[in-house]
Amino acid sequence: MDGRDDIRQLLREIRDTQREQLAEYRKVAERSLELQQRAVARQEQIGHFSRRLMVGGGVLVAVLLMLLVYLLARWWRYLFGM
Repeated sequence: MDGRDDIRQLLREIRDTQREQLAEYRKVAERSLELQQRAVARQEQIGHFSRRLMVGGGVLVAVLLMLLVYLLARWWRYLFGM
């Protein structure tokens, strides 16, 4: 009987250890999922910001090109009197 009791105790310890490991795994998996969700949200924010920045930069480039064309036209008329 004493051998059986030792085996049962050992099996209980193994079971308890596995339960602890499973609980720890769940905690780590939840934390990992939370971090992934935060990273995705941050990437979406950065994507929106970069789109706005690109639109703003495009508008600025367009305004500068129009100003350049205007100044070149004035300079052309000044030089050649047309």
